[in-house]
Amino acid sequence: MSRTALRICPLCEATCGLTLTVEGTRVTGARGDRDDVFSKGFICPKGASFGAVDGDPDRLRTPLVRKDGELREATWEEAFDAVAAGVRGVVERHGPHAVGVVLGNPNVHTVAGGLYPAVLLGGLGTRSIFTASTVDQMPKHVSSGLLFGDANAIPVPDLDHTGHLLLIGANPVESNGSLCTAADFPGKLKALKARGGTLTVIDPRRTRTAKLADRHIAIRPGTDALLLAAMTYVLFDEGLVELGELAPHVEGVEEVRLAVREFTPESVAAACDVDADTIRALARELAAAPTAAVYGRIGSCTVPYGTLGSWLVDVLNILTGNLDRPGGALFPQAATDRTPRPAGPGHGFQLGRWHSRVSRHPEAKGELPLSALAEEIDTATAEGEPIRALITSAANPVLSAPDGDRLD
Repeated sequence: MSRTALRICPLCEATCGLTLTVEGTRVTGARGDRDDVFSKGFICPKGASFGAVDGDPDRLRTPLVRKDGELREATWEEAFDAVAAGVRGVVERHGPHAVGVVLGNPNVHTVAGGLYPAVLLGGLGTRSIFTASTVDQMPKHVSSGLLFGDANAIPVPDLDHTGHLLLIGANPVESNGSLCTAADFPGKLKALKARGGTLTVIDPRRTRTAKLADRHIAIRPGTDALLLAAMTYVLFDEGLVELGELAPHVEGVEEVRLAVREFTPESVAAACDVDADTIRALARELAAAPTAAVYGRIGSCTVPYGTLGSWLVDVLNILTGNLDRPGGALFPQAATDRTPRPAGPGHGFQLGRWHSRVSRHPEAKGELPLSALAEEIDTATAEGEPIRALITSAANPVLSAPDGDRLD
């Protein structure tokens, strides 16, 4: 018998409403829930394929335990006993840091994934922790930690009210928003244009989002920080800095001016493959807009100087007075209306409290870069033990992490 089930899509942070058709235990159809107050019927291709994901023939229905070199079906009790025996032996012989943990992206889209990895990590006591964040958004966390004192204080564009949106390294028409929970991102961009707003896209490719833009800048890949620094230079050079109500809360403006004083549009134009007049126009348009928001995503994170570029995104929002005001880039407020914990004495954001064993990469948010996992397994050093056991949760690092062949 067929029935209809209303659910929230668990495949990304946009949390769109799903209307599922279910026959027995099999999902036979998925479409957007038109009555969902948030997504209003929108789903992306991932949500539309929910039935295929749920019914994937490779999906495991029971644990597998390797016996005599072959993976065989086992009970949960047998599986947990095998894990306990293997991990405990490694910890006893080589110490807790010899156990590595890789947490994949789906952990942040379930309640269980939010609650229990911390219990596991606390029980293990390991510092060999790797997650999808370091191949995705960690530069934004680090820049927010250094700028605002909180690695999770990430401003998001007020898509419903802004008059000028500058997207850099983002293609939300095809991938939906990221670090910016917004169902029907394409619809919000079209609404922005319908109310007379301006959309500017900076991306090397002419994406579907770029095709919607009033201005598309085909920047040379990896030069985002140079372009943003030059825009910051123009704001200072032409007297366009206007902090507005932010003024009492901002310090270090003069230091920023000095830091970008050599990054003129003319000096970066050749490297960015964007002419100086266009760079000046970008800065002037941003400053002139009644409300504006700069939003950078994965294309501006996963490049050299990704942390610097992520920082400059918010520097531009601050210098134009658009941080944390309607129509600008807002700090999110929980739906429960919990008042954020007031600022007080503390250590603030700390970076590099420990380092990876081989290449000495600094930790960030208690994590080491996933790109260092392979060498942490296969390289012996005088300091510490290699990783000798690995626990992965909702992760497939051989396919999704850098250096997959070596990791394999």
